[in-house]
Amino acid sequence: MLNASSESDFDGVFANVIQLRAGGLVIGSDAFFNSRSEQLAALALRHAVPTVFENREFVTAGGLASYSGDVADAYHLAGVYAARILKGEKPSELPVQQTTKVQLLLNLKTAKALGLTVPTAVLVRADEVIE
Repeated sequence: MLNASSESDFDGVFANVIQLRAGGLVIGSDAFFNSRSEQLAALALRHAVPTVFENREFVTAGGLASYSGDVADAYHLAGVYAARILKGEKPSELPVQQTTKVQLLLNLKTAKALGLTVPTAVLVRADEVIE
């Protein structure tokens, strides 16, 4: 596990990934990382490290892929909860729920820049492909 707690740590993390000869990097979900998805995408491309992150902005900024729960579905579930509470149900009696829909986004321009060929089986399963 490689950690970064400030932007100044990013280059060192990518250098460590290269030194370890890792085949890629998965960036964990975190408010710190979420707010820097464009910067992380640029670094991943500059260091030629195939990187997967959770949010769409990462892929549209040039990151290779994202795989995460469907944000719209999660907000829908939150709205349903809020409506039930406003109608008088007790929050402590509501079941725990989480989105079960996931989305896969791929950036084929980035894959090509990294020298990667995305298998057709993965392409057809993607919810969105940036070409």
